Amino acid sequence: MASLRNSNPRLKNYFKENYIPQVCEALLCGILVTCPEDPLRYLEGMIMVIIKSGLQNLLWDMCIAPSMKSNIRRLSETYLEQLFELDDQLMVSEMGSEVELLSTPGALSELNKQGTCRTHLCSLISQSSWGSWMTPELMIKACSFYTGHLVKTHFCTWRDIARTDENVVLAEKMNRAVTCYNFRLQKSVFHHWHSYMEDQKEKLKNMLLRIQQIIYCHKLTIILTKWRNTARHKSKKKEDELILKHELQLKKWKNRLILKRAAAEESNFPEQSSSEVSLVDETLKCDISLLPERAILQIFFYLSLKDVIICGQVSHAWMLMTQLNSLWNAIDFSTVKNVIPDKYIVSTLQRWRLNVLRLNFRGCLLRPKTFRSVSHCRNLQELNVSDCPTFTDESMRHISEGCPGVLYLNLSNTTITNRTMRLLPRHFHNLQNLSLAYCRRFTDKGLQYLNLGNGCHKLIYLDLSGCTQISVQGFRYIANSCTGVMHLTINDMPTLTDNCVKALVEKCSRITSLVFTGAPHITDCTFKALSTCKLRKIRFEGNKRVTDASFKSVDKNYPNLSHIYMADCKGITDSSLRSLSPLKQLTVLNLANCVRIGDMGLKQFLDGPASIKIRELNLSNCVQLSDASVMKLSERCPNLNYLSLRNCEHLTAQGIGYIVNIFSLVSIDLSGTDISNEGLNVLSRHKKLKELSVSECYRITDDGIQAFCKSSVILEHLDVSYCSQLSDMIIKALAIYCINLTSLSIAGCPKITDSAMEMLSAKCHYLHILDISGCVLLTDQILEDLQIGCKQLRILKMQYCTNISKKAAQRMSSKVQQQEYNSNDPPRWFGYDREGNRVTELDNITSSKGASELTVEKSTYSSEDQAA
Repeated sequence: MASLRNSNPRLKNYFKENYIPQVCEALLCGILVTCPEDPLRYLEGMIMVIIKSGLQNLLWDMCIAPSMKSNIRRLSETYLEQLFELDDQLMVSEMGSEVELLSTPGALSELNKQGTCRTHLCSLISQSSWGSWMTPELMIKACSFYTGHLVKTHFCTWRDIARTDENVVLAEKMNRAVTCYNFRLQKSVFHHWHSYMEDQKEKLKNMLLRIQQIIYCHKLTIILTKWRNTARHKSKKKEDELILKHELQLKKWKNRLILKRAAAEESNFPEQSSSEVSLVDETLKCDISLLPERAILQIFFYLSLKDVIICGQVSHAWMLMTQLNSLWNAIDFSTVKNVIPDKYIVSTLQRWRLNVLRLNFRGCLLRPKTFRSVSHCRNLQELNVSDCPTFTDESMRHISEGCPGVLYLNLSNTTITNRTMRLLPRHFHNLQNLSLAYCRRFTDKGLQYLNLGNGCHKLIYLDLSGCTQISVQGFRYIANSCTGVMHLTINDMPTLTDNCVKALVEKCSRITSLVFTGAPHITDCTFKALSTCKLRKIRFEGNKRVTDASFKSVDKNYPNLSHIYMADCKGITDSSLRSLSPLKQLTVLNLANCVRIGDMGLKQFLDGPASIKIRELNLSNCVQLSDASVMKLSERCPNLNYLSLRNCEHLTAQGIGYIVNIFSLVSIDLSGTDISNEGLNVLSRHKKLKELSVSECYRITDDGIQAFCKSSVILEHLDVSYCSQLSDMIIKALAIYCINLTSLSIAGCPKITDSAMEMLSAKCHYLHILDISGCVLLTDQILEDLQIGCKQLRILKMQYCTNISKKAAQRMSSKVQQQEYNSNDPPRWFGYDREGNRVTELDNITSSKGASELTVEKSTYSSEDQAA
């Protein structure tokens, strides 16, 4: 509301003359007390009442019903006057009226009834016109009378109230106290009762749960007992069926073998007749000529060149299948290098010259004219002439002129010179892979030729292993001409120094893979120089100068390292493993023969992020490792596929139990450990193992191998060499349960006989690698069985097989790609003589020195042969 304090005086007089504040006071008091439902109609009716009564008869409670007036005090007149800002104008008139009131008889008592305070009276008197004749004595008397009357009135009222309500209040208090006491007593009793009932309910609930658990455990025990009995019954039944099936297949095998031998004796060409019989039988079972061309190609891709030629001689339909163009994109003459003549090679290349993309002459002894026919293959992309002693610079000249699109070229261990090095950048502009391993007739000048013309700047892979004639200047020439090289292999380089690597790295900063095997002069300076490259794979073995300092900043210099091979490095300790732990991309780690590595270093490595992606871990001959390391492996390596703990002597059966918890494990090497039959029984619970090596585990017997084979039907590789207690029973178990076996080593097992190898040949048709060295009881008969049953055999080792003749071994050599044979007596360290009888301890002691000398001599000869 706008203030009227500073408004026009005329407006203020208007408010006063027309009783505006009194009207508002009456209406406002009526609304506040009655609170009507319709305020507007109520105000309209009250205004009509005020008009009828007249403004002179206006009272402040006129708008209030009589029944409500007794409980209502009068609203001060000055409130609305202050509301309308008229208090300063009306003050004089109020003071005059109140002074007049004081002059009348009984004025003080009337003011007391109206609630006027003494202070207000004094102020009115002092401000009134009576101040001139009102004396102090009269003022004191008036105030004393007013105060005494006020005290008397209040005291009498209090005394009447106190006398009347004292007993009532006391009775009410007593009732409330009794009620409160009873309530508290009931509350306490109820609380105790509630607690007791809750305890009883909890006990009853626990009792019911216990009864349910007992019933459940009893039911579970019954179910598990029945399941175990059923599983045992099914397992026994399945085992009996496998044994019966094995016996039937073996009997059928023997019958077929008798028939084939009889047919071979009657025929003039036994090999041809036997192969024809077998192929006719297979053709009757399934005619693959009815399959789609894509399926036929996929089948023939798995055959060697010799097998393809034989298949082409079966029938006209098979001959057409072997003449598919896509089948001759890749020709591997290395598998038939001792059989096929040069004439056939020339005719084959002449016929399929437009289809040939990949040629392999590895180890072939061919005439220069035959190599010259390679130049007709204009679309040739890959050429391998490694280990070809007759391959010369002239042969390379014809090939380079006729086959400019070669991408892969393997010239390792050939007699090429600087003339061939000059041809490479001139003709092979797109060459990406080049192998010059063990080519010692070219010089640094030949490497300088690589920068001629367009150069070999597209070269990605380079192998310089064994090229000891290359100097530091030669590596500078390589850096200038092969700036884009990414994969570099430098093995068997005793002349390789830190300066050679520094000269190479100056311009070849894109190197991602580096192999330094047999480079003993490499030091920590090499790794410091390689920090400019983005290495992902590094391999160095047999180096004593590389220390922990090379790996201090490996996570910063080589954050993308995924493969690390540092085998036989005596300077590597636990500190290096701690530095390798931050590598997040590490998947392969080889620490073989790092004898200073212990449990603490491996634990620190596995605690880092590197353990998450690790797939292959080689800890061979880390003799300080124990079960604690294996336990940490089972906790931190969820993706581990290959693990080697060879010669870890502190590994016990408890550690084998931790290996079972590495569910992703596929291959395990426990050779030279203290594992026994109990450990093999524990290891048999791991159902995903495909490769197992337990060589030189002398506590293993037939029972342990049989138990493992029963649970490992997917086993593909098994090495039980030098476990002298094993007999024919393990071969029988392999023939029954592990028919998918591809690699087997039973070297140093003198109890194996021909009957066991016959079972192996009859069942394990996918065998590729077989080592029977030291099996002195085997005869020529097993070679015939292997030729018939194991047609996919590629590598055969028959060292110290005294009962196998040289003639039978020569016949077998044409059936396999690689063969090792001699009929000498087994070494004394084998522990038995040529008849399989154990030698005495005295003989072992006296022969230990000779055995070590023999081992050193053998390794020396092998290294010399390899270098040659």
